[in-house]
Amino acid sequence: MTTTRTADGGRAQPHATGGADRPLFLDRAVRHAAFALLVLAGLLFLVLALAVDGDYAWPLLVIAPLIAVGVVDIRQTVHAIRFNYPVVGHLRWIFEDLRPYLRQYIVEDDLEGRPYNRLARTLVYERAKGDEDAQPLGTQLDVYAQRYEVLVHSVAPHPVATEPFRVTVGGPQCLKPYSAQVLNISAMSFGSLSARAIEALNAGAARGGFYHDTGEGGFSPYHRMHGGDIVWELGSGYFGCRDDQGRFDPDHFAETARLDQVKMIEIKLSQGAKPGHGGMLPGPKVTAEIAATRKVPEGVDCISPARHSAFDTPEGMMRFVQQLRDLSGGKPVGIKLCVGQPHEIFAIVKAMLSTGILVDFIVVDGAEGGTGAAPREFSDHLGLPMREGLVLVRNALVGAGLRPHVKIAAAGKMTSAFDLAAALAIGADWCNAARAFMFAIGCVQSVKCHTGRCPTGVATQDPDRQKGLVVEDKAERVRRYQARTVHALADLVAAAGLDHPDQLEPRHLLHRRSPNEIVPIDRLYPFLKPGVLIEAPDATPYAADWAAADPASFAPRRIG
Repeated sequence: MTTTRTADGGRAQPHATGGADRPLFLDRAVRHAAFALLVLAGLLFLVLALAVDGDYAWPLLVIAPLIAVGVVDIRQTVHAIRFNYPVVGHLRWIFEDLRPYLRQYIVEDDLEGRPYNRLARTLVYERAKGDEDAQPLGTQLDVYAQRYEVLVHSVAPHPVATEPFRVTVGGPQCLKPYSAQVLNISAMSFGSLSARAIEALNAGAARGGFYHDTGEGGFSPYHRMHGGDIVWELGSGYFGCRDDQGRFDPDHFAETARLDQVKMIEIKLSQGAKPGHGGMLPGPKVTAEIAATRKVPEGVDCISPARHSAFDTPEGMMRFVQQLRDLSGGKPVGIKLCVGQPHEIFAIVKAMLSTGILVDFIVVDGAEGGTGAAPREFSDHLGLPMREGLVLVRNALVGAGLRPHVKIAAAGKMTSAFDLAAALAIGADWCNAARAFMFAIGCVQSVKCHTGRCPTGVATQDPDRQKGLVVEDKAERVRRYQARTVHALADLVAAAGLDHPDQLEPRHLLHRRSPNEIVPIDRLYPFLKPGVLIEAPDATPYAADWAAADPASFAPRRIG
């Protein structure tokens, strides 16, 4: 409705207008034109079918349902788009569903996609399928752009290693150390991924001789089927080893942890995509299989608390580590976390020193990591990225003199051999990847993991959608992707004049700070000398956090 003024300044009667001062009746006619044409067409074919020939009724099979949709649109009061544009308003939701595919196949260039660009995904697809992965005509990267990175090579390259690189995990307190490959499958739970996806991943791990992390959802039957090495992750819900109140159950734990297939135990403190956040699997999604795997009641909401109940201090966590090691028969026990407050890392290190109990490994999960579903603010703005977290954990262990006994793994958007080499140069002993292995078994980054409508059967519990995921075929893709990526790492290591990736150092990784300056990574981050946090903590950038760290509490000490 608009009003106008008369020549003498008075107010004239209001009159109805539509968009752009169009009369309201005309505006409504434009908005309802498609629906009106459908109604007219329906009437026309109905008259022709009755008066001329019954074959004219066939178009009504399409037109009549569309008219019904339009009638519902006009009568509903939930969506303004549908009310104002009956029938055609549904195109908004159609294109919204198609948007991820249209964007990645038509709109984006090779370097624009998120969370993974087309070049990264294509590399995984090519290696998984056994296709040629060579790049023609040179790099697509701008080598003078800020943040461009390069691994320095040698004029005297070494022979390329022919055997997969391995790392022995298990400190002096471990009775059954494990020989891990440098690239393994990161934590992804049954329930988040489909049964067939879990099967394919584990079968691929068994064929390739690398490990498969269960995720906090428990050690499911699908993890067991093909015998691949397992790292059993224990989250705050203690799924698979809990009592009726959700507390840790030592007997249930020992029963599973002593199985030959379980090689290591990993205590999950937090994960990159949603650190500090608990979770809930709604009751209707807690199927009989999931209930049996997690040892929870079927059909009842399954809660993952934000923190552990088995310990509440760093020293308490060390005692829990020792309990798990004893119950498992001496297998390596480690922790996984996305680094947050630095003093907490130092508190964990001080707890190792005060109790004399060491973790065997620490997995640093970057904030860039993925998950099936997380609050946007948590995914976008909580937790340290992998590199900053890795540097901090490396410095804490080195500075406290514990690095020779505690191994470090890194996880966070690993797809290529260069990603692995960069993390290893900064301080990791091995790397884990999750989404890259999802790509290997068919994920197309449709970003529908949280809906249950994954188009490739990877992240869904819908048995019909899983039918296209053939375990035998996808398992070989998992094996092939891992093997070819590790071989590419061997090529890089040899080109750098080295024999093993454990010889990579920060000086081997260069980072461009400006168009005319490229520097070693140790010019960007501090790298502490062994023992300096014990001998001279005030000489380090971590003096305040080290002083605030309390082995008896995760809360910081009050200083001054």
